[in-house]
Amino acid sequence: MYKKFLSVGLFLSSFALSGCLLSDSEIKRWHLAQQGSTSLSLSRDGRFALVSTKLQGIALWDLQQNKKLADFGSQDQYHNSVITSQISDNNRYAITATTQNFAVWDLGWSQARGLWSIDDAAIQDVAITNNGTEVLLALTNGKALFINLTDGRQLEFLAHRDKVNSVALSANGHYALSGGNDSHAYLWNTRSGQIIYSFKHSSRVSQVALQRDGKLAFSSDSNNDHIIWDLTTGKKISQLAVKLRQSPLSSVRFSNNGQWLVTGSPTRRVELWRTDNGKNIGSWRAEVLPGTRPATAVVYDVAISPTGNVVAGSSAGYAQAWSTD
Repeated sequence: MYKKFLSVGLFLSSFALSGCLLSDSEIKRWHLAQQGSTSLSLSRDGRFALVSTKLQGIALWDLQQNKKLADFGSQDQYHNSVITSQISDNNRYAITATTQNFAVWDLGWSQARGLWSIDDAAIQDVAITNNGTEVLLALTNGKALFINLTDGRQLEFLAHRDKVNSVALSANGHYALSGGNDSHAYLWNTRSGQIIYSFKHSSRVSQVALQRDGKLAFSSDSNNDHIIWDLTTGKKISQLAVKLRQSPLSSVRFSNNGQWLVTGSPTRRVELWRTDNGKNIGSWRAEVLPGTRPATAVVYDVAISPTGNVVAGSSAGYAQAWSTD
């Protein structure tokens, strides 16, 4: 299923959000990739950004210090573009992926732990645990593949009947959430492959997310059904009150306490929601790359800072922060 090719080479923090009224002002902007990025992931607290570009490869930034911490270069010898990435919940490790291989990075030591190849399907999405030794891949062949990189153990989750688009892992790696073109999201045990909950949608599921303490889950489909689930009962708590006719999502993250959800879209929109009733309480627009046509940007990742600011990173190569005071 996968092959390890080489062993080759970041930082920390945490957060909490308190309820507050929103202002519409941008308070900070960082241009991390002058010609745009193919992938950009944020740490949970919005302090660190892992940016991938076609020409310069992968770089780690400390947004708080406005400083580049590491240049990793290309992920593989063929300079394939990184299409998705994630920083672990504790900010210590990261995973980056092209369509055919993935790398794991030790951010504390600024070095890579290895590069692995997938040979029977294309990678759609990735997730990584806090210990950096377990990863989850969403694949186009309908599999969600869980791998222990230390002992080589792998579990193929085969419940999906079509392409898997999005995956999420609990910080300890014991539970996974996956969503696919078969209009289902599944919460399942990564040790046994047993399904815990099945969440049915009316169209393909494009985004999933887990809250940090495992109490809530989120799944989103192409028909504007963006649903928050209670993981103690498996029941729906609320649905995001979207007003646009077409409102697909490209990124999503819960606040630590589960009271808020921040989302990003393929059309520049960044929004903040209440999880108990799905009410929208703030909306912003990501910056576009100057001179590009059409003038739009995909919001690759979103986060909430320890002070409650909303942070987003996009395909334009920008990271931005907005005040919620």
